[in-house]
Amino acid sequence: MHLAAAVGRPDERDADALVAAVRLAERGGLDFVTFGDPAAPAGPGVLAALPAVAAATERVGLVPALPGGADGPTGSGGLIGSGGLTGSGGLTGSGGMTGSGWPDGVRGTGGLEPGAPGTGGLEPGAPGTVALESGVPGARVPGTGVPGIGVSEAGVPEAGVPGTGVFRTGVPEAVAELDRVSRGRGGWWSEPAPRAAEGAATREPVSGARPVRVAGATGAPDAAARCADVVLVPASGPAQAAGLRAELRALAAESGRDPDGLRVLATLLVDLDGEYAAERGHGGGGPRPTPRGPLYRGGPVDLAELIASWHAEGAVDGFHLTPVDPRRDLERLVNGTVALLQHRALFCTFYPGGTLRDHLGLARPRALT
Repeated sequence: MHLAAAVGRPDERDADALVAAVRLAERGGLDFVTFGDPAAPAGPGVLAALPAVAAATERVGLVPALPGGADGPTGSGGLIGSGGLTGSGGLTGSGGMTGSGWPDGVRGTGGLEPGAPGTGGLEPGAPGTVALESGVPGARVPGTGVPGIGVSEAGVPEAGVPGTGVFRTGVPEAVAELDRVSRGRGGWWSEPAPRAAEGAATREPVSGARPVRVAGATGAPDAAARCADVVLVPASGPAQAAGLRAELRALAAESGRDPDGLRVLATLLVDLDGEYAAERGHGGGGPRPTPRGPLYRGGPVDLAELIASWHAEGAVDGFHLTPVDPRRDLERLVNGTVALLQHRALFCTFYPGGTLRDHLGLARPRALT
């Protein structure tokens, strides 16, 4: 069984509180934690705190949510090597990618001279431009970045701070750096672009050490099945969850993937104040549908019963749980629900390896040529 949880809030600015929450999740042995979601991505404060989070933890996976869309992630933060940002170290010319979706496009390797400004000074939400092989910016070639760590609340890039953007073989630069500093514990959560047309590439190009990709299944399940490692499905009952899992595995097989290389987790909002434990529709009765997704209300013991029963039926590979009250519910989740599952030998009490792929039982992907 795999367990993950959302920590903090997307606009969290208290780095110490964020570190404490992730360390608590690690003490419970959770496979990974997420920061924000694609509808409310991790904000600048969260992204800036991730290096400190990585330094303060040893095993738990770290998965920030990044914005995405039908044409791939876009943002206002500028691209490394082309975002209109300046700095004493200059900008690197790692370029960007063009085109709809993940594969194909132009990727620059040249770069600008140290200390030189970028080509942009872009308006919020505008695409970046790309440094071509010669190192000359391609002003008419749109890049696809994500907001930079230095983006202000108004969405304007701040001078001297490189953007987190640029996709290099389908991986956000910031996530690649997070994966490096955490020694293989990094990942990212965004919604992949649906296939543009029949005959389009079915897999995104990956490197041999690609960070773990998390995606939802509500927008484009075929895209999630072909290019994500973990897919999160909102389900109000085990039968619904099992049906979604079977569909995703079939789509993965159709795209040429081994369906056993896909992990499907049920995603639930959890309110562990305990007041509603005996109310019909809560506790052992299962979660209720809400506009934000299936919501469980009850106590930690009843939640453990729910998780155990769904797992026994083979409905999903695990759960991604979002506390309604981050500070209260995460503590009750770890010290109550998770501890009970560990006592029953349903959830591990140790990490099987040092990387997020190890935790999830995923093979390291081979480079595609």
